[in-house]
Amino acid sequence: MKNLKRTFILSIFVLIFVGSTKAQTGLKNGEVAPNFIAKDSEGKLINLKQLLKGNKSVVLFFYRGQWCPYCNKHIKNLQDSLQSLNAKGAYIVGVTPESDESISKTKEKTKASFSLVSDNGYKIMKAYKVDYIMEESLASKYKTYGIDVAKNNGAIDAVLPVPATYIIGKDGKIKFVQFDTDYKKRASVKEILALL
Repeated sequence: MKNLKRTFILSIFVLIFVGSTKAQTGLKNGEVAPNFIAKDSEGKLINLKQLLKGNKSVVLFFYRGQWCPYCNKHIKNLQDSLQSLNAKGAYIVGVTPESDESISKTKEKTKASFSLVSDNGYKIMKAYKVDYIMEESLASKYKTYGIDVAKNNGAIDAVLPVPATYIIGKDGKIKFVQFDTDYKKRASVKEILALL
């Protein structure tokens, strides 16, 4: 009964989420990936241009937060395959609107050892066209289930990314995009490895 209730609730979130993200487009294959500079949760400076100088590619993904079971599963899958991804010359970066405190919870749940970045001000999400502002009714609905998006983000507004994955080649161009407003759909590790 508990799982049925959770499935029902998540289904409602999918319907609301899909309706509220129609304006989001993401970036496309072949586009130049916007450069960004940020500190990850360990204090390491993450500079896309510098990462591409030292690696064959960067796998950049956006996730909603430590409270999202689909995000945690995706991160865990990436962590479980990190050795294979690194062996193909890929550097993995996860971006979330959540605060560093919430990122710590993600790391506890997933054992992620790759870079996770708090996108304070949503600059990276905006550059990659994955940001969306939750309608007040949706943000309030999440709160009834114990998820305060604005608080988790350390902000006054409730902003989430469309969960998306980009593979950025050494030339700085995007060579793979997984962008789907259905937050349950993510790029598989198998798919990513095949394209590296």
